Amino acid sequence: MLNRFRSKALALALAAVILPACAETADNTTVQEQENVTAEEVADKTDKLIGQSVTIRSNAINKISESTFAVTDDDFFGGDTILVVNATGDTQPLPEGVELQITGEVKKYGTDNFNKDYKLKLDSKEYEKFEGKAAMVAQSIALAPKPGQITTDPNEYYNKVIAVPGEIENTTGTDVFTLDEDAIIGANDLLVLVPDNKDVVPYRQNVKAGETVVATGTLRQFVVADLERDYNFTWDAGVKSKLEADYKDKPVLVVNTIYPSALPNSLEK
Repeated sequence: MLNRFRSKALALALAAVILPACAETADNTTVQEQENVTAEEVADKTDKLIGQSVTIRSNAINKISESTFAVTDDDFFGGDTILVVNATGDTQPLPEGVELQITGEVKKYGTDNFNKDYKLKLDSKEYEKFEGKAAMVAQSIALAPKPGQITTDPNEYYNKVIAVPGEIENTTGTDVFTLDEDAIIGANDLLVLVPDNKDVVPYRQNVKAGETVVATGTLRQFVVADLERDYNFTWDAGVKSKLEADYKDKPVLVVNTIYPSALPNSLEK
C-alpha cells in the first residue's frame, strides 16, 4: 500500500500557532509547550525537534491502518514520508481536499518501540521504510478547513471541533470578528465569536485586526437564542441586531483557543 502512495501537490507547513504550556488542544487533550518554528527549519534541523511537541498542517494523507497514516511533501523533509500515529483515542476521518491540523511529539520511528509504547501491532515489513526516520505521535487531530470551505459547505462541519486559519477582520472588541476568505472566489468570510469564560479569556489578547491566526472551536449555526443559552453571550441591542441581520442561520465558529501566527524563530539556541 505504501509503495502505491505517491505524493500529491500539498503545502506541508508547521501551523502558525504557539501553544502555551499545557494548553488545551482541539480535542481537550493537553500538550507541553511547543517550539515556534517554520517548516524550513524543521526540514533543515529535524533532529533538534525530536522529543518536542509541534503542529503541522497537511492535506496529503494516506491511511495505512486505523491508528496510522502518512504525510509527505516534495519540498520539506527531503520528500520523505512522515508516519503519524494517532494517539488521541479517536478515529479521525481523512477527507480529501481538507487539511488536518496535527499536534504531537516528534520521535524517531522504530516498530518494536512503537508497538510496545503505544500497544500497537504494526507489521515491521510494512513499516520498514519509516525505520529511524521522523514520526509524530499525535495528541490532537482536527479538521482544518479554510474559511471559504466552511461558509460554502457548512453542513460538513457543524457541531465539530475544527481549526481554522485566517486573517482577522471586522473586529467588534475582542468578542466578535471575521476570518477573511481570499482564496475561494465568491466565498464569504467566517464569523467568529469569543465566549466570556475563564478558559477563553487568555486568548482574547490575540484578537487584533490584520493578525493571521488559527482559531479552534465548534462550528454552530447562528441562532441568537441558542448561542445566548449555550455560551452566555450578552450583546447589546445594536450588536445583536446587526449580527442577526448579517448572519442569521449562517455558520459561526465559537472558539476555545486563538493562536497567533508563528514568527521567524531560529532553532539555534
